[in-house]
Amino acid sequence: MTKLTVVSVAVAFDGEGRFLMTSRPEGKVYAGYWEFPGGKIESGETPEEALHREMREELGAEISDCKEVKTSVFTYPHATVHLHFIQCRIKPETIKALEGQEFKFVTMEELPEPILPATVPELEDVTACRL
Repeated sequence: MTKLTVVSVAVAFDGEGRFLMTSRPEGKVYAGYWEFPGGKIESGETPEEALHREMREELGAEISDCKEVKTSVFTYPHATVHLHFIQCRIKPETIKALEGQEFKFVTMEELPEPILPATVPELEDVTACRL
């Protein structure tokens, strides 16, 4: 059995209904793959608290109007992830790539490739209810 990692991910919308995707930085598993930003939930944190922290640490950005819309579990060869998808708003002008990652706001018709395998089956569901 693989190790379980619990993660919060932001389905962060800009003012035009596009959502934020980031690339995984060099040195991480699946480097160069695109995903929703976020990260591991630390002991004692709620999924929303973890997401606020991760967005500040990775992107220097503040999020608002958070609402958890879905959870799912995905098993990779190296780990199993329990994902908490949280829709929120973000101001694009506040984003900085603090870990050397790329980022862009996209629609379902403009998805970057490749996309992280755990993200693919959830894309349509979690972006359907735009804020």
